[in-house]
Amino acid sequence: MGMLLEGKRLVVTGVLTDDSIAYSVARVAQEAGAELVLTSFGRAMSLTQRVARKLPTPPDVLELDVNDSAHLEALNAEVMRRWGRLDGLVHAIGFAPADALGGNFLNTPWESVATAFQTSAYSLKALSVGLLEPMKAAGAASVVSLDFDGRYAWPIYDWMGVAKAGLESITRYLARDLGAHRIRVNTVSAGPIRTMAGRSIPGFDQIADRWLSRAPLGWSMTDATPVAQMVCLLLSDWAPMTTGELIHVDGGYHAMGTDIRPHG
Repeated sequence: MGMLLEGKRLVVTGVLTDDSIAYSVARVAQEAGAELVLTSFGRAMSLTQRVARKLPTPPDVLELDVNDSAHLEALNAEVMRRWGRLDGLVHAIGFAPADALGGNFLNTPWESVATAFQTSAYSLKALSVGLLEPMKAAGAASVVSLDFDGRYAWPIYDWMGVAKAGLESITRYLARDLGAHRIRVNTVSAGPIRTMAGRSIPGFDQIADRWLSRAPLGWSMTDATPVAQMVCLLLSDWAPMTTGELIHVDGGYHAMGTDIRPHG
C-alpha cells in the first residue's frame, strides 16, 4: 500500500515549538512520506528554524505573515518554482490580543476583535486563495485547519471562540467554492493540548481539566499525535469525498451532552 502521504508536497504553518500541534503534524506527515516546507515570520522565524531541525528531515522555513498579501504572493511563487504544485496545506494560525480573552468579552474593543478574526479565521481564506495556483496545478488538494469547537461559549475563550466559529463557517464556504477544483477543505477540532499557545490563554486549566474526567476515551494534554494523525488522513487520498467537515479529535468529549458543557 505504501506510506499514506508518499509523494505529497505540503505547506505547514504554525510550527513554533516542538509541543505544538503543527509540529506533530509535520512530524507525522514526514513519517508518512510527505515532503514539506514550514512557514514563519518576524521574531518567530528563528524559533521555527530551530525546531525544524528536530524533525526527521529538517525542512526549509519560508517567510509568511498571513496578513500580508505580498508574503502570500511570494510564497505562491516559491511553491510553484520549487514544486510546480501543492498537494496539501495545513492552517495552524491563530492569535488574539490579550484583551480579547480571559473573561473580557463585553469590554473588548473592535480593534482587538478585528485582529483576532483576521488572523485566526479570515487567514484560512487568504491562505487558501493565495496558494490556489499550485493546488489547482496538483489536480486535487486538501486544506486542513486546526479548530477548538466554536459551537460553544467556553470560559475565558471569548473572542477567540467567535473567531473559531468563523473559521468553521469559512471552512464550509471554501469547501463550496473550491470543490470545483477538487480541493477539499476541512477543520479538525482538537481537545486541549498544553502548547505554548494554549498556556498563553488566561484560565486555560478551566477548560483543559474537564477532559481528564469527561472524555470517554481519555485524553492526553501533552500528546498531539492523535490530532496529527487525523490531519494527515485528511491530507491523504483516503478521504477523497470528505469536505466542509468539522472533525473532532478530543477523546469523545464533544459527544457527552450539554449538561457537562462549561458556560461562558
